[in-house]
Amino acid sequence: MATATAALPEHAKIILATHNQHKVEELKAILSAVLPGFDTDCLIGARELNLPEPVEDGATFTANALIKARAIAQATGKIAIADDSGICVDIMGGAPGIFSARWSGTHGQDKANLELLVAQMQGIPAHLRTASFVCAAVVVTPAGFERSTLGKMEGRLAEAPSGTSGFGYDPIFIPEGYEVSAAELTPEQKNAISHRKQAFTALAPVIATLLELGPQVTPQQARP
Repeated sequence: MATATAALPEHAKIILATHNQHKVEELKAILSAVLPGFDTDCLIGARELNLPEPVEDGATFTANALIKARAIAQATGKIAIADDSGICVDIMGGAPGIFSARWSGTHGQDKANLELLVAQMQGIPAHLRTASFVCAAVVVTPAGFERSTLGKMEGRLAEAPSGTSGFGYDPIFIPEGYEVSAAELTPEQKNAISHRKQAFTALAPVIATLLELGPQVTPQQARP
């Protein structure tokens, strides 16, 4: 088993395979809402351990999430969870899709990614601006147990960004049933409808079972 490059806190039971602290806080809020008594301190992000980010060369959201979670589970010996998500624009054939985080050419450049998509959608009429956020969520144990779920938030793209909350493409995404962008919603409003909320709500019972059984659960031992 590989060794993490920073000490693993004693209270850490689940490692979220992300270096994005926004995702860590968002997931803590989501799991707290669907798992009564969930101890948010037991969930930490990979950034706290200085773990390298693996190459995400999968062809689907689920494949990329599994790549990340497997790497973290093996590096730490703990239960690992990961998600891979992105925005899928219908008129663009589902792009940016799995390339959402590096749409402008460099991974994690939210502002550049957003500006590029706004430019690419310039002049597209309202009825052709439909899009969705998609999230694949997975949980993996070091012993090889794996489970995945999918969540989707439908909506449309605004012509210009608005709002300061959220991250990524939130400022131009208007969720179905709303007239404001996801970046203009409160964190509580967004978490109630988000693609990540849907995916992790479906995965939550499995996470709860694995917390009870421990990280060495094998595919044969746990069928939650």
